[in-house]
Amino acid sequence: MREHTLVSEIMSKNVIALKRGDELERAEMLFNKFKIKHIPVVSSDVVIGMVSYSDLLKISTAEVTADEHDVNMVVYNTFTIEQVMTKNVTTIKHDALVIDAARILAEKGFHALPVTRDGILDGIVTTRDLLKYFVRIY
Repeated sequence: MREHTLVSEIMSKNVIALKRGDELERAEMLFNKFKIKHIPVVSSDVVIGMVSYSDLLKISTAEVTADEHDVNMVVYNTFTIEQVMTKNVTTIKHDALVIDAARILAEKGFHALPVTRDGILDGIVTTRDLLKYFVRIY
């Protein structure tokens, strides 16, 4: 029955993750390569933060006269993943219901939730995952 669908049934698995010591250039490369908008930051597979593509945009200059790549390199060498990431991230357990994930995303204005199993990163559920699910069932 659809009202009992678990988050683990619709989440993205094999999640791309960053470590706090990774460089912002790596984050940008991952966003572009995998066409994703959110990357959990982990320490020993435990979620400690989240970096979004919009976080990178916030620290970059919108319009510059210099080469954009050169400007990004200066900015990326100024900040660390730990400085840019959102800390105290809300997560959801793999056995939570899809409706619970939808409520959290709607109420808190998030676009992605890391999914955990026994405290360890297991997947990620995004507003896109929810929309695809709701379109499929309705």
